[in-house]
Amino acid sequence: MADWSQLPKDLLDLIAKHLDSPFYQLNKLRLRSVCSSWRSSISDHHPRRRRLPFLPNDGFITTHQSTFAFHLSKRTIFLITLPTDNNNSWLIKTEEYHPSQMQLLNPLLRTQIKSLPLDSPKVINLLNFRILELGHEFVLHYMNFRPFGNTSLGDVSSLYMEKVVYIRLGSENETDDFALLTIHVSGKLAMFKSGNKNWCIIDDMPLVDDMLSPYDDVVLFRGEFYAVDNTGRTVLVGLSSNLSLVAGSVFGGDKKFLVESVGQLLLVDMYLSAVFDDVDGGAEDDDEAFLDGIMGESTLRFKVFGLDWEGKKWVEVKSLGDRVLFLGDNCTFSAPASVLSGCKGNCIFFTGNFNRNCEEGGSSDGVFRNREIGVCDLDNGSIKPLGDYPEYSKLFWPPPAWVASTTLGVGAK
Repeated sequence: MADWSQLPKDLLDLIAKHLDSPFYQLNKLRLRSVCSSWRSSISDHHPRRRRLPFLPNDGFITTHQSTFAFHLSKRTIFLITLPTDNNNSWLIKTEEYHPSQMQLLNPLLRTQIKSLPLDSPKVINLLNFRILELGHEFVLHYMNFRPFGNTSLGDVSSLYMEKVVYIRLGSENETDDFALLTIHVSGKLAMFKSGNKNWCIIDDMPLVDDMLSPYDDVVLFRGEFYAVDNTGRTVLVGLSSNLSLVAGSVFGGDKKFLVESVGQLLLVDMYLSAVFDDVDGGAEDDDEAFLDGIMGESTLRFKVFGLDWEGKKWVEVKSLGDRVLFLGDNCTFSAPASVLSGCKGNCIFFTGNFNRNCEEGGSSDGVFRNREIGVCDLDNGSIKPLGDYPEYSKLFWPPPAWVASTTLGVGAK
């Protein structure tokens, strides 16, 4: 029988270079865990923190703004189960804020999970569990690099709120070059490439039917950037900031999402309606009363489309089959229902607003009070808060009992 611990170091280095991205870090951890000789042969290199220039609202950097910059951070969504039991899984998002130290976040929201159960472990040995990486997201934290300034501007307020997608320009071991794509406050696309001093605000394509629509979502698909505007018009974004039309508009809904599912690019169209408060706020006229009464937006329904690449158009998908789509604040991803305990296929998990007060489960701090996870069953069109589905809720919180009861070690380090 072969002695795997005696593989030559150059062969181990070659194996490490071929680890699939974006699962590089997790696969490298598993590779290093095989035996002591493999662990010592494969570097536990942690990518250095990225410092990026400020992205100004008006395209110009003032003296005050130039003292601020961004720090790029990666977050990963994991599905964790026991090796012997696939019927009790846990969906969680992690962010590494120091080497080998993670913070936990809501898988779809931007909120950090701070109130862990008392019996929650401090260190989790990943070798004790079956782990499936479902997706990842990149976020920009505001940072102040003045010599005597604070290194952060706070918790949620320190976060750049638009979605960011990232691509490495080369392999993990060979280069640190990268590019980012996000949506500027103007609704246009903004790109940053390593080595540049400033962001590039990308000129939009010509008007479509005399209408220019802001962009709703960006995604990395098959190693390339794609973006969709509020009409459903979808473009391929080149690294030279050039745009190529991929699909024409899909009018109807109010917010568009791009999702990769089983190697295909999907468009999800969310329909919204305004939610009003019946309480009279003392407005002096009807117009002011109308505006004062608007509480937010409520999700009505969804439509899903697949891409006809040759026809450059979106075609409605009648059913997702066994697939489940997840529409988060900073990322979108999909998974088969067969690996999600208690879930059925042809559903969408999303973040939205529901008419609830604090006593009914809203946030006690008054921030995003009605914002939570919702579930849309595309089979019957029903939309309900996650809390109305006890089996689905177990997928998110609280952690399964076996997380604390399983023998723990230092494998997560």
